[in-house]
Amino acid sequence: MLRYAFLLPLALAAAPAGAQSWQVDRAGSSVGFETTVSGGAVTGEFSDWSAEIVLDPADLDNATISARVLTSSGTTGNGQMDSSMLSDSGLNPSEYEAATFVSEDIRATDEGYEAHGTLAMAGTARDIVLPFTLAIDGGRAVADSRYTLARADYGVGSSSWGSAAAEVTLVLHIEADAAE
Repeated sequence: MLRYAFLLPLALAAAPAGAQSWQVDRAGSSVGFETTVSGGAVTGEFSDWSAEIVLDPADLDNATISARVLTSSGTTGNGQMDSSMLSDSGLNPSEYEAATFVSEDIRATDEGYEAHGTLAMAGTARDIVLPFTLAIDGGRAVADSRYTLARADYGVGSSSWGSAAAEVTLVLHIEADAAE
């Protein structure tokens, strides 16, 4: 019943000299999603993901985010919905092992930050703007993001899905420690 695609956590890659790299605290972080199926709220998460983060608010020119989510690790806790989500017409993990997000363009906004990058899943890549908040206290950073996408934009779901999970909101909570 639940059919959709998505995700990616906040992450970042290859650190130029002087840029701040972050080590993600997997135990304190999560990559989740919310959607609606048959009028009911559905939530889920992806348990297998990685992220590389290089970010210094004072040096956004060298900031990067790179995230990878293994699509087969998605679960809602409902076997029927999970089966649909992970089917060939869903995220299709047998053909598309991972969803990825890569950004080399991070910008400050009045509300926080935006990562301008490419989200790829189920064989389709689209440019997106991922908004996020960021709080840094000493050597600890906490970032939160919510991004809503249309699953059909990524070719996820068959015509039989109708309006089920037509929109999926990625819910990202990333905690990280400054790398030495």
